[in-house]
Amino acid sequence: MTSASYSATSSDPPEIDAVETLAEEPITLDEIEVEAPSPRQARTESTGDRDLSDRAALRRVAGLSTELADVTEVEYRQLRLERVVLVGVWTEGGSEAAERSLAELAALAETAGSEVLDGVIQRRDRPDPATYVGSGKVAEIRELVVHSGADTVICDGELSPSQLRNLEQKLKVKVVDRTALILDIFAQHARSREGKTQVELAQLNYLVPRLRGWGESLSRQAGGAGGGAGGGVGLRGPGETKLETDRRRIRSRIAKLRRELAHMKGTRATQRRSRDRNEVPSVAIAGYTNAGKSSLLNALTGAGVLVQDALFATLDPTVRRTRTQDGREFTLSDTVGFVRHLPHQLIEAFRATLEEVSGSDLILHVVDGADADPLGQINAVHEVLGEIDALDVPEIIVVNKIDAMTAEAGTRLRGALPDALWVSAATGEGIDLLRDRLALALPRPEVHVEVLLPYDRGDLVARLHRDGEVITEEHEVAGTRLSARVGPELAAVLADHAVL
Repeated sequence: MTSASYSATSSDPPEIDAVETLAEEPITLDEIEVEAPSPRQARTESTGDRDLSDRAALRRVAGLSTELADVTEVEYRQLRLERVVLVGVWTEGGSEAAERSLAELAALAETAGSEVLDGVIQRRDRPDPATYVGSGKVAEIRELVVHSGADTVICDGELSPSQLRNLEQKLKVKVVDRTALILDIFAQHARSREGKTQVELAQLNYLVPRLRGWGESLSRQAGGAGGGAGGGVGLRGPGETKLETDRRRIRSRIAKLRRELAHMKGTRATQRRSRDRNEVPSVAIAGYTNAGKSSLLNALTGAGVLVQDALFATLDPTVRRTRTQDGREFTLSDTVGFVRHLPHQLIEAFRATLEEVSGSDLILHVVDGADADPLGQINAVHEVLGEIDALDVPEIIVVNKIDAMTAEAGTRLRGALPDALWVSAATGEGIDLLRDRLALALPRPEVHVEVLLPYDRGDLVARLHRDGEVITEEHEVAGTRLSARVGPELAAVLADHAVL
């Protein structure tokens, strides 16, 4: 069997015979010790190129541990943080993609407040329907959990209720999947009433089919077991199981939350109609989580919204008004970030918020240029945009964090994205070019008007400057003569002052 092992921290973790033997010194991903395979192990499957030894190995993924080197903080961290082991199943693509996915899971776990001890992946055609990883690998993971002192296992995928129950029974610790982890992060970061309502709705939709997986007591009826049919003295009858009661209460709560969100959706739609009535173009900033969307909003508008190097720091959308270089007003919306395999429960719950993207005139698609897989981020964002019917909205791809990119990565990405804009929201590089591109891409008013406005109608002059595109402006004895492009509604208001 081929085994791969390497240290995830600056100090050697304890030796685990049932799982693998760790190297004496930390080594890189390229330096992997490989035992000579036997002739039988060297044979490949007839269905493809996958090596049997590769499929049988439970591979350690390096660089995921977040244990502190400074022991003075250990006592505090142990009181606050869960100690977790990450588990992934590699079904397609290369090993680098699988390790990137597990590294992203580690970042999510840290954001949720966990201490990542270790991470392993197994190569399979598909996840095991009973235990996610193979049944033999569950025993190895159990040994890893015992030796590392972990109290939680996080799986890089969405587990079915039966997989969740089986893994908890065999591993003897709490098991969480990727969906539950993301929902937990959203619950921590939601601040507005709408954001909290959306997160709670998503959590309840996730919980309903998994109630049976949280404990056998949920399937018992109230009362004792004696007395034949029923629950004992005073409790005989058809009854209702604890599981049924909880499901009924959750469904009632879901219905109430949906009504509240429908009301909030109406309020948001009213605000959008007000902007449409004033003919103000809207631009939505969308992109992968932690790509720098809020930083870009601050650089363009000086909005002063929260900027944090963390996943899903922004959940509540922020809308700010700003102007192009030629004075045209438009709105910029900062939206929630996307991620690979974004839970459908979240997409459904945040649909009203995401309509800021699908209802906009232009999307600024922000990409983290310093990420290891920026093209993968773009594909993940486009998947979510397709689910909210926003692929038809004009898009400008903005590669952010160019100050943190290597020359090699920049050259490679420029070849893949020739039409993208390159900026650094942190240093301001490229922001002026972005403003110029925005001015060209924004929709222009349709109707050309020539008007002479009396000096006592300064309100109309101000509205022309705010909602239209003023081409020329002259002051005459009778009033202010303006040549401008405006929308149909404003053109009708100005009809009485038109110059023939």
